[in-house]
Amino acid sequence: MSETPGGTPLLSVSGLGAGYGGMPVLRDVSLDIFRSEIVALVGSNGAGKTTLLRALSRVIPCTGSVVFAGRDIVPATPDEAFAAGLVQVPEGRQLFDRMTVEDNLRMGAFLRRDAAEVKRDLERMYALFPRLGERRRQLAGSMSGGEQQMCAMARGLMAHPILLMIDEMSLGLAPVVVEQLIGALTTVRGDGVTILLVEQDVHLALENADRGYVMETGAIALSGPARDLINDAGVRKAYLGL
Repeated sequence: MSETPGGTPLLSVSGLGAGYGGMPVLRDVSLDIFRSEIVALVGSNGAGKTTLLRALSRVIPCTGSVVFAGRDIVPATPDEAFAAGLVQVPEGRQLFDRMTVEDNLRMGAFLRRDAAEVKRDLERMYALFPRLGERRRQLAGSMSGGEQQMCAMARGLMAHPILLMIDEMSLGLAPVVVEQLIGALTTVRGDGVTILLVEQDVHLALENADRGYVMETGAIALSGPARDLINDAGVRKAYLGL
């Protein structure tokens, strides 16, 4: 596990505020993510984690500064943020249930024009998630929850993300499936993909991250190396039941 890396962050967020219909949810959120890190964003349900992802993905408006890969993306549309390499795997998977697994994966690559490389990436996804290869012609909605999560993550990876943001990856899944998903994240991080892992399962997220941020009631309450946060007395008491 690493200390805060040096150099320029891949994503730098400063003083971010956001909400819904004039009701603020996030206030003065600041965080940095560096290339090839796994960063955990943890906190209880309702802390504002998903709202932050929606703001970063440009699905909802925000105030403050969001610089991604050297570019101010606050004025960007969701499609522009996606095209720049900021890709979200949403909570609940949100697959196209009546489409096959392979068609769902191809939807992740809908902006790409490199057909030969898309075909190669499909095979990479089937190697990363062998179960998807077995079910490539199956309707996505007919698969188990774990298989659907694999499909959602593979669909996100088909977009060639620079930063992959995954919302509640482990929710409702068996431990053996979660272990497979974590193994896949470790592999793609090794290939240069940076990962923001957003989780209610604080122990899972911090155990597999380099650094972490703890969010409470719309603000960052704690941050630091994941090993320090997992041993923090306040975190252990509030989130780990220790």
